[in-house]
Amino acid sequence: MNLIDLFNIQTELLTPTEVVLTMEIKPEHQQPYGVMHGGVSCVLAETAASMGANQNLDTSKQVAVGLDIQTTHLRSMKLGQIQAIAQPIKVGHQIQTWRVKIFHHNQQISESTINLFNQQVN
Repeated sequence: MNLIDLFNIQTELLTPTEVVLTMEIKPEHQQPYGVMHGGVSCVLAETAASMGANQNLDTSKQVAVGLDIQTTHLRSMKLGQIQAIAQPIKVGHQIQTWRVKIFHHNQQISESTINLFNQQVN
């Protein structure tokens, strides 16, 4: 089982210029204080960015892998569905940069910038 299956992340849209993912936040995704763990936002953001970045590559020759992620948590949430919308800022030959905004009921809860390296497949 991979992390996408474990978190039950659903793909709503997958193109080279936009990715939309959804997932349901359940008690197992919460901190002991009853709010969603911030790491869940990071997992969802990097997943969306990676999926989109790989749409810009011939994955038989290259795959996009995460270099770094910067996430700002804008508001907390407890339970319910979240939606990640990822769009590229720059698609380069070696590095791609993607911005991912995560929403709950049309309110933005976080924003991430992810840099990915286009790694050669051996």
